[in-house]
Amino acid sequence: MPNPKQMIVAAQPEASEAGARVLMLGGNAVDAATAAALVAGVVDPQMCGIAGFGSCQIYDPKSGRHEVIDFHGKTPLSATPDMWEDRLEGETRDGFGFVLKDNVNDLGYGAVTTPGSLLAYFEAARDYGTWDWADIVAPAVKQAETGFLVRPHVYHWWTHGAALGRVPIEARLGFSQTGRDIYFRPDGRVKMIGERVENPDLTRTLSLIARDGADVFYRGEIADRIDADFAANGGLMRKADLEAYETVRTQPLRGSYRGFDLTTNHPPGGGIMLVEMLNILENFDLAGMGHNSTDYIRIVSEAMKAATADKDKHVGDPAFVDIPERLTQKAYAAEIAARIKGGEKMQVTRLTTPEPKDTTHVAVVDKNGMCVTITHSLGMPSGVITDGLGFMYNGCMAVFDPRPGRAGSIAPGKGRFSSICPTIAFADGSPRIVLGAPGGTQIAMGVLQVLLNVMDFNMSMVEAVSSPRFSATSNAIDIMNRIPGYVVEPLEADGYEVIRSAMGFGIAAVHGIRIDNGRLTGWADPGHDGVALGV
Repeated sequence: MPNPKQMIVAAQPEASEAGARVLMLGGNAVDAATAAALVAGVVDPQMCGIAGFGSCQIYDPKSGRHEVIDFHGKTPLSATPDMWEDRLEGETRDGFGFVLKDNVNDLGYGAVTTPGSLLAYFEAARDYGTWDWADIVAPAVKQAETGFLVRPHVYHWWTHGAALGRVPIEARLGFSQTGRDIYFRPDGRVKMIGERVENPDLTRTLSLIARDGADVFYRGEIADRIDADFAANGGLMRKADLEAYETVRTQPLRGSYRGFDLTTNHPPGGGIMLVEMLNILENFDLAGMGHNSTDYIRIVSEAMKAATADKDKHVGDPAFVDIPERLTQKAYAAEIAARIKGGEKMQVTRLTTPEPKDTTHVAVVDKNGMCVTITHSLGMPSGVITDGLGFMYNGCMAVFDPRPGRAGSIAPGKGRFSSICPTIAFADGSPRIVLGAPGGTQIAMGVLQVLLNVMDFNMSMVEAVSSPRFSATSNAIDIMNRIPGYVVEPLEADGYEVIRSAMGFGIAAVHGIRIDNGRLTGWADPGHDGVALGV
């Protein structure tokens, strides 16, 4: 459509189409986003699903409601701060997680946090949607009945998704009997691009959920089966954890940048990092430096490093950790900017010297101006699939710090930190940019750069999302292969470690919609398989 009234963008074409069909049939943005999220869990089953976590921002101008639903995975109630302290072997370079002896936090039943995704989908649809729940789930049920074709990004993750001491992907895909049955060919190799994955167990599970709502997962038949499986296999999570799980619903975290007002999520999400970085960068003439110039990369990277160091030291679940207010204050950011201008290099400390991008995103704007942006994930998936249920559980315990007394330490019922930051930027009181991204620790860095591309350089959403990116979540600067060597060579001469990826796209996979006087334009990150659809 040349001038669509509604738009959806998601990392999977099947998810985008499901949401677009909902919009075409009169559903609102929440109906569409929820349907798309459920379908994404079917066709991208290691990136997201009903046993995952995430964050959702909803802006409804008609009712005046503006809310974030946080649904991070929570440690099981039987977890203790020191239970893995003696198993610590290292930390990934960019801070995505900790490597423990025997990978107890990374693979299998001990890796799973209590999931929040399904409850958040259900609450969003109940409180903001217009469709019946069964109708919202129906596209996912239908997709599960037909299966899905392995897409390029799915296959890429199946073959390149683990690094830095993590368990190989084949071990995750084949950990359970269901995984061995549905993800592998008879010759023992994972299925190839274009081959079909069929999962009849997931069809039955989604049909139960369509009929009985989230309650069947958290208190009913599915909860009973989860409890029995985890009890039999030494897992920490039990039915009591599912029964106790609650989403956290808040007003958005707010920031501002050069005349734009931004709304994003609170900790344990990554919005606090995004606000801090923008506050720092507001003290520099980025447009005058030139997009992705040597100076631009240095300044933005130093802001990234400063926010990462503050996150590592101070940011966790606010129900357990007192987070300093200064992290979102302009005066504190000005102090950091002055240090950067003086030539100081920010320091990020790691136990060892990029991380897996096991997340996905959906953004929707409907004809009434309702905006929804959801980032949802399994983290690095645990590999666990309960016999007969069909879905893989998250592996979020890997991100918790096994050392007691730290912001990210283990505690019963604690939400894990993640960089996810579904964000809306407003100008003159109206939404202008709706976006978010998968990408592990790199999410806030990718969202930051796309926002800068629009707000400082007035790029279209196509240009903003497609431009090459970089990241500094350690003392090194990671760059994508489309950034030329002559740009970063002066940085290397100045003592920076620059690590080039062989990939042309990466550093999160941002998906966004731009709104200009009612005109909607969107784009799906070319590094993934998704699409933006206007209807």
